Amino acid sequence: MPKRLRFTRRLNIALSEDAYRRLRKFSDEAGITQDEALCFLFENFGSVTDDDALPHRLRLFKAELEDRKK
Repeated sequence: MPKRLRFTRRLNIALSEDAYRRLRKFSDEAGITQDEALCFLFENFGSVTDDDALPHRLRLFKAELEDRKK
């Protein structure tokens, strides 16, 4: 029997416009709400990310972070 999906934690998050558009596109394509999409992504983080590419993408993001904040 599948686990019951209960939203027990609420949080306000800030997203870039690109991240928000990508979240909306993903949830629309999957036929689920944005809350459900975020739950899916974080509950399955290890299997939906590429272990080899993630550290590289994170380094690139962090290198650009200060410039993106301006």
